[in-house]
Amino acid sequence: MAKKKGENYNSDDDQEYSDEPNFDDPEGFVDDVSDEELLADFLKQKPCESDGVENVIVVDNIPVVAADRFPKLKGIMEKIFKNAGTIVNVYYPKDEEDNTKGYAFIEYKNAESAEEAVKTLNNYRLDKHYTLLVNRFSDFQKYSDIPKEWSPPEPQPYKVQNDLYNFLVEPDAQDHFCVVSETTPGSVQVQFCQNTQPEPTELLKRERFTDTYVKWSPKGTYIVTFHKQGVIIWGGSSFVKVNKFAHGSAQFVDISPCEQYLVTYGPNGQKIVIWDIRTGAEKRSFVSDGTTNASMLRWSHDDRYVARLVDNQINIYDTTTFFLLDMKSIKVEGIRNFSWSPTDNIIAYWVAEEVDVPAKVTLLAIPKKIELRTKNLFNVADCKIHWQKSGDYLCVKVDRFSKSKKDKKDKKDSDVKFLGMFYNFEIFHMREKAIPVDSVEVKETILAFAWEPVGSKFAIIHGEPSSSSISFYEAKKGQEPALVKKMEKKVCSHLFWSPRGQFIVMANLQMGSFEFVDTNDFSIMKTGDHYRASEVEWDPTGRYVVTGTSGKAKEDQGYYLWSFQGRIIRRVTLKNFMLFLWRPRPPTLLSEQKQKDIRKNLKKYYAQFETKDRLRMTRASKELIEKRAKLREQFTEYRTKRVKEWEEQKYRRMQLRNNVDTDTLEADPENAEEEVVEMLVREDTTIIE
Repeated sequence: MAKKKGENYNSDDDQEYSDEPNFDDPEGFVDDVSDEELLADFLKQKPCESDGVENVIVVDNIPVVAADRFPKLKGIMEKIFKNAGTIVNVYYPKDEEDNTKGYAFIEYKNAESAEEAVKTLNNYRLDKHYTLLVNRFSDFQKYSDIPKEWSPPEPQPYKVQNDLYNFLVEPDAQDHFCVVSETTPGSVQVQFCQNTQPEPTELLKRERFTDTYVKWSPKGTYIVTFHKQGVIIWGGSSFVKVNKFAHGSAQFVDISPCEQYLVTYGPNGQKIVIWDIRTGAEKRSFVSDGTTNASMLRWSHDDRYVARLVDNQINIYDTTTFFLLDMKSIKVEGIRNFSWSPTDNIIAYWVAEEVDVPAKVTLLAIPKKIELRTKNLFNVADCKIHWQKSGDYLCVKVDRFSKSKKDKKDKKDSDVKFLGMFYNFEIFHMREKAIPVDSVEVKETILAFAWEPVGSKFAIIHGEPSSSSISFYEAKKGQEPALVKKMEKKVCSHLFWSPRGQFIVMANLQMGSFEFVDTNDFSIMKTGDHYRASEVEWDPTGRYVVTGTSGKAKEDQGYYLWSFQGRIIRRVTLKNFMLFLWRPRPPTLLSEQKQKDIRKNLKKYYAQFETKDRLRMTRASKELIEKRAKLREQFTEYRTKRVKEWEEQKYRRMQLRNNVDTDTLEADPENAEEEVVEMLVREDTTIIE
């Protein structure tokens, strides 16, 4: 302790402050604390041989160029790699003739930038001949130290992922569905159910599950929800979170047919992002043109390719690298639209008509880009491409002008006049040699077109909306499409085929009327009404149909469940009902021959399923009777309790009513007064001659 100047010191104080402390370890002390544990933070700053090496990457498979082309190569490489971070130094080894050796060393400011470069730019396709290989410089030492003797890795315990396919093992093949409703403003509830009979079984109910709506993936494995920060996909028997994708204010999503990729679409003018569903990694992004958001990207059936239409060219991207196929676009002047085959890597596109150049429809095989078939068309106003779900047929609906006849005086006049419109359906037989094309001409206005998903029929609504007709055609191998049935004077606006074919619902969504038709003999099995119904949804098995009312109709919101024959099974009224969605199913694994054998021997299995259905209904009836008996018992008990309370309160009632018992006044006939009321119902006048 320090003393002030002039303060007196005594000998005892001198003795106390003159001794120095002893920091030596006692005899026999063993130090068991390591430097790493004691000075961990300080030792992190210790210099080592690898300082700076972690910031360096090695880029291989660079083009070998001479000195005159080196500045251009250097500029391209720096433009590519500066996106990963700040570049400190770049070194290109050269030979005696001043040519590059095909690799380079790039040093970044920090190790994080180097790691980002390896992650994003490894396998970067520079052009169709060169694909860059990017590795860390430190990885060379790691891989050179691999021991000569290989030892097998220890087996890791199997971790069960969420049971994404649990819904497919239901023994009775009862489908799942979800019902979306808005409980309170801004709070959307989603209810998941199983379509058991006679009443559905609730599997799960989630409050505030999404901000807007939900969407199933094509095979039913996932369900997508929308939120302010982005979208989330859920799966498994309990619908747990599988992955989330940060794309603020995403309005639409699209999932590839094989469920490998997810596309999120922001508002018009914002970017569109392709994500890997399993890893959540961003694979590629595009800037929206602000006009056609919802169907900008289109997928091949096997997820191998994704394509988009930009400025008279089709850009096809290979999903293994997400670079352009063959590093170039397919330029087609005047192209208006295109569509992938649902079963093959074939693109159908149509080109608009120009002066002295007819419009045309072309089938293009991918990846070889071979034209399989071309069809020229004249006097074309518009085209619509309709693939059959099985990929056996392609229909191109062509809107054509009826050209007027010119007078002899007008021979030199170059103006062309048109009298009206007529319509052609060009049918491409995709499974036949040389892909023959047949034409079906219809003079009346076309209101709707629909292919039979499994089969060779297609249906057309034509004529005036107030009195339209529905024509059914059948396309057979080696024959022209033939008209098999025409139903006249049908007020119909939409056609909904069963996913299994044969059955069709002819709907008038303005009136809410429906007709259920069997196209084997074109008999109308049943008709029904659902006032203000705005949507029709078949279940994946083709056994049930749902019609729903939502939106502006506040008083009748809800849905009806119908059998495929048109019998109403259930009516559900639900306040603020928004959406009903069946859960899709993946394609069957049975071969075509096996499916034919099952259909052929269906009567053999009929008795078995009939017994199971009867047992289920009996069990359900028993449960219903027991439920009703329990409710009656509860009501009787409640009524007895209230009657007893009423009798106990009789004395108090009489006190309040001057000791007059008013409980039996109405039952006493002497207290009743009779009143006769006469009124004129009808007046007839008869003239007597």
